Amino acid sequence: MQALALNQREHNPAMMPAPAPVRSKPKLEARFVRDARELRDAQALRAQVFGEEYGVSFDDPDGLDRDDFDGFCEHLNVYDTANGLLIATTRLLTREKSRLAGSFYSAHEFDLAALEKLPGRVLEIGRTCVHADYRSGAAITVLWSALADYLVTQEFSYLLGCASISLRDGGHNFAAIMPALREQHFVEPGLRVTPHRGLCIDAPAGAPATQLPPLLKAYLRMGCKIGGEACWDPEFNCADVFVLLDVSTLTARYAQRFLKAG
Repeated sequence: MQALALNQREHNPAMMPAPAPVRSKPKLEARFVRDARELRDAQALRAQVFGEEYGVSFDDPDGLDRDDFDGFCEHLNVYDTANGLLIATTRLLTREKSRLAGSFYSAHEFDLAALEKLPGRVLEIGRTCVHADYRSGAAITVLWSALADYLVTQEFSYLLGCASISLRDGGHNFAAIMPALREQHFVEPGLRVTPHRGLCIDAPAGAPATQLPPLLKAYLRMGCKIGGEACWDPEFNCADVFVLLDVSTLTARYAQRFLKAG
């Protein structure tokens, strides 16, 4: 299936008829959603990607992935402007707006009591997805560049959110991944969160090494730590791990790669 064509927004975005094939070398650009129509495009792309990856369908009259948190979030989209396609999206929820929404979205899956006294500004990232045809790395680089710029210019101290590991294989990949996450990437005990639906799957004896899901790998490269044990998400049939980034730990190499020139 092709990425979402911008010139099809006047139609039902959940239908998403295939646009014309990519004609030009992609030119990627990130920008924040400016109106309700661009938000619907993001919700349609989320429904498309999450439906393909997790087999989930959304109880929405238009087939969109939307919820009550969307209205409290900033939404950051990545476009292939050379071909008029929306190819990636994420949403950002500040701690101030989370109080108006009732909580962070991730509080539905984890007890965040250990993080209530984090100093400074806190930002939650969620609903991140990249179209399957644009996962060579360029799209997530453009998205992360815009995110890093936003974190620094808006003076956030911490970034938090969730990353998903599919369980469609019976949990074998999840079981193979978790020991290395526990050993190398868990936060200190005082900052650990507790899943509301804990999940423990033992890796089969002699299970081969496996690769991390691309988004989780990107979070770890960014410098995120894992907040503790995973939570089972029955709607998406996946395991969610909590990620936490101390923005002050962004390395000079990362800043040079991702932050915009001043």
